[in-house]
Amino acid sequence: MRFFVLSSFIFLFIQCKSDAPSTNEQPKEQETTLAKFEPEDGKVILFVGQELESIGGLEDWNDGYYDHFPHPGGFTMYTKIRPGDEEFGFTYSGLSGVTTTDDWGDSPSNMSLQIADEDFAHSALAIGLEIVNHEGEIAAGELDSLVDALGRWIQSLEERPVFLRIGYEFGGSWNHYDKEDYIKAYKRIKDRYDAQGINNIAYVWQSHGWGQDQADLLSWYPGDDYVDWCGFSFFSRWSEVQMIQFAKERNKPVFIAEATPTISSATVKENGKTKETLLSNPEQAKEAWKEWFTPFFNMIDDHPETIKAISYINCHWKSHPMWVNNPTFMDVDARLQTNSEITEKWKAITNQEKYLKSSPKLFDYLWHRNKSN
Repeated sequence: MRFFVLSSFIFLFIQCKSDAPSTNEQPKEQETTLAKFEPEDGKVILFVGQELESIGGLEDWNDGYYDHFPHPGGFTMYTKIRPGDEEFGFTYSGLSGVTTTDDWGDSPSNMSLQIADEDFAHSALAIGLEIVNHEGEIAAGELDSLVDALGRWIQSLEERPVFLRIGYEFGGSWNHYDKEDYIKAYKRIKDRYDAQGINNIAYVWQSHGWGQDQADLLSWYPGDDYVDWCGFSFFSRWSEVQMIQFAKERNKPVFIAEATPTISSATVKENGKTKETLLSNPEQAKEAWKEWFTPFFNMIDDHPETIKAISYINCHWKSHPMWVNNPTFMDVDARLQTNSEITEKWKAITNQEKYLKSSPKLFDYLWHRNKSN
């Protein structure tokens, strides 16, 4: 009898060990009605962006968001597949800003520095992937080597959730994407990553947020099977946003993937020029809270079943060469930490339970492995 019991125990132990997942495999999501990495209704993943200076948290970049606020649930960075293109004295090659420190006019970027730092250990990553001028080559498979290199790097992050915004702000005239090539490029990237078993990506399809009606959005849409999240930018013309309705009709969560306080002026409809908004200026900060921050948080509160992630751009815009002549950002300093009143108001709201921040439990929660973050 004792031999039988012992034999049964050994068999069950071996069977349990054989059923255990390999440490080399990426985690699997539990079956759920939620989209990839979508939190439950009423929860919002808090991201901050968009380069090393704005985000901080590192030895050489130590006056950004991570240095003044509780660490957010995610951080936003950018890379470009634009080989040979030049911008602000920088020539793109490889995957700029992923494993090398590169500055294309918007302050240095290098995602690998943050990935290697303990302060970022429990934060998801949102990647803005720009493919301007090269969407046709990507669609035709001519840049698969760069596409695949990015995929391998993302896969190396293992269980860290990555929100990939392919050709973000697709309809913006400044990107001048060819619509047909853009859709083909988007699909090709996702198809390749799926075929390679890259499982830690949520695909975000992001508009620039204004000036597009439902029909125009649909004409850019890669299709339900290619989009996990819909996204848009929240700047000075937020009242024109059509993406929330579009997403609701397709049961997709929404990521406000770019947000910074820009305030409409009398000329914004003509040339995009916004009012000077320096959060270090007390009067301008009060106006910004009333005219931008309040509508921003109201929009989130009004759509608890749809808006599930936001990314605030904590940027000193006017100090970066890329933006000094840009009518929307040329007179903006959106660094929250430069104003104590704004800092306290921001903390009071984002410290609410609904806003998901860095936590050892966050990744499990976003993989839908438990109900608590």
